[in-house]
Amino acid sequence: MGILEKLNLGIVGACGRGGSFKQVLDAFKMIRVQAVCDTNMEHLPEAAQRFGASEAYTDYEEMIGRSNLDAVILGTPMPLHVPQAITALNKGLHVLSEVPAGVSVEECRELVAAGKRSKGIYMMAENYTYLKSNVCVRELVHQGFFGTTYYAEGEYLHELKGLNEITRWRRKWQTGINGITYGTHSLGPILQWMPGDRVVSVCCAGSGHHYRDPRGDYYENEDSCVMLCKMRGGGLVKIRVDMLSDRPHAMTNYALQGADGCYESARAHGERHRVWLRAKSREPNQWLDLESLYESYLPLSWVEMEELAKQAGHGGGDFFEILDFVDALQGKRPLTIGIHEAMDMTLPGLISQKSIAEEGRWLDVPDSRTW
Repeated sequence: MGILEKLNLGIVGACGRGGSFKQVLDAFKMIRVQAVCDTNMEHLPEAAQRFGASEAYTDYEEMIGRSNLDAVILGTPMPLHVPQAITALNKGLHVLSEVPAGVSVEECRELVAAGKRSKGIYMMAENYTYLKSNVCVRELVHQGFFGTTYYAEGEYLHELKGLNEITRWRRKWQTGINGITYGTHSLGPILQWMPGDRVVSVCCAGSGHHYRDPRGDYYENEDSCVMLCKMRGGGLVKIRVDMLSDRPHAMTNYALQGADGCYESARAHGERHRVWLRAKSREPNQWLDLESLYESYLPLSWVEMEELAKQAGHGGGDFFEILDFVDALQGKRPLTIGIHEAMDMTLPGLISQKSIAEEGRWLDVPDSRTW
C-alpha cells in the first residue's frame, strides 16, 4: 500500500453517527470529505454542506461505484457494518467501521476473508480504548507496573429503551437478541490490558425479563447479562452489559488485577479512578489517584493533543481513533485495532448469545487468525 498524502473520504450514516465526526475530521488537513451517504433524504443536503462534500448519495453501492474515494467511515446500524465494509474492501478502499465488527460469526468470517483479499486496511472504531483513564492503565501495564494481569471486569450500563423507539434498529440488534450484544466497549480496553492474550471460551447468563416495550412485548435480551471469559493465558474476565434496567448510566466501569497492581474505575459521581501499584504505593494497602499518574505515564501524543481531542466525542476517543487510522494509512505505525483485534473484541459477544441460549454452557471462541 502506498503512503497517502491526501485522503478522499466517504462518510456513511452522515445524518446520524457519521455526522458526529465533523469536528474531528476538520483537524486533519490531509482529509477531504468527498462524499456523504445516508438514507435520510431530508437532511442529506444539510450533511453534505456541513462536511463540504461535493457528492451526496442515498445509495451506498452507488457511492462506492461512482465516487473517487480512498476510504470510508461506517457510522451505520450494526447489521450494515459487514456488508458495507466488504463492499468497500472489495474495491480496495480503507474502512473505519463502528462497533461491533459484525452481528454473526458467519459474516465475520466473510469480513476477514475480504480483508485478506483487499489492498485496503480495516480498522474498528472502538473509542473506549482511547479514554484517558484507559490509556493510562494500558501504559502502566505495558511498562510492567501491574505485573502479569490475570483478572478484569468491564461494565456497560446504559438504559436505552426510549432510544430503541427513535433508532429502531436497536430494538432488534441491541435489545432483541439475548446475551452480550454490545460488548466491545467493555472488552476492548481489557484486551489491551492483557497484551498478547485473547478470549478462548465464554459462558453467559442473564437476570431475567422485567421490562416491556411500548407495544407490551418483553425485550428478548435479559435485563442484565454477564459473560465470563476464559483467557488463553489462564486469566478470567467478567463482562456485564445492561441496556434495559431503570438506573443512571454507568458506561465505563472497569477493574483490573495483576500480580503487582490493581485498578478500579470510579463508579459514581464524586468518586475517583484509583490504582494500587506495588512499586509506587508507599503503604501496602494505599490507593493512588490514577489522575496523579497522568503527567508521567500518558503517551506524549495524548498530552500534546488533549485540548484538540476534547472537542471530539467519547472523552476524546473519537479523535484518537481517527488519528490512529490516518497514521496507519500514512505508514507511520501499525493499526491498533485491525481486523483480528476487531474479531477478538467482537466474537466473544457473539458466542455468548449461543451460550445463554444453551443455559450458560461454556463454548469455544474461534480465533480469526486461523480462518
